[in-house]
Amino acid sequence: MIVDDHPVVRQGLRAMLSSEPDFAVVGMAASAREALCLHEHKEPDVVLMDLRMPEMEGTEAIIEFRRIRPNIRILVLTNYGSDEYIVRATQAGAMGYLLKNTPQEEIVKAVRMVYRRERYVPKDIAQRLFEAIGREELSPRELEVLTLVAQGCSNKDVAQRLFISDKTVRNHVTSCMLKLQAKDRTEAVTRAIERGLIRILE
Repeated sequence: MIVDDHPVVRQGLRAMLSSEPDFAVVGMAASAREALCLHEHKEPDVVLMDLRMPEMEGTEAIIEFRRIRPNIRILVLTNYGSDEYIVRATQAGAMGYLLKNTPQEEIVKAVRMVYRRERYVPKDIAQRLFEAIGREELSPRELEVLTLVAQGCSNKDVAQRLFISDKTVRNHVTSCMLKLQAKDRTEAVTRAIERGLIRILE
């Protein structure tokens, strides 16, 4: 199944993939919501999906697809190659990640590998993914500190709750900012929530 909000892209991908003797395009969708409705009737083995779409982003759709049908294979094909998109998509459950300027033969190879339940991430993207995940690796204590900061606690409040010094709290906050590539504590909290590293309980 091909999921992309641009008709020309959908048609081009269908023509390309249908030319392979062992491929069959069973459905096309212009949005993630449409794909979620269609997949129950079409039952695709592989979903080739863009990330930036109206109504529901691809990453949300990947999570929902995996919830409904855990064994589905999803291959991302997008224009967006930032570290954040790559990390979020792979963490959501995508088995491969390609950019739209990828040569036809590589897209075909990736579809075949994902169908066999093998991951396919080009070397340059894999390297960036590895580095991005390394930067994001927050320690349990850093996660504690950032969760309290997200709840509105000052450094002094955090220090009192965790029985550590103000200086130690500052060091943890600085470390979180560096790992999340955030310019301040507010952005660090926002990025941590977006990436599912911390949760704010209501």
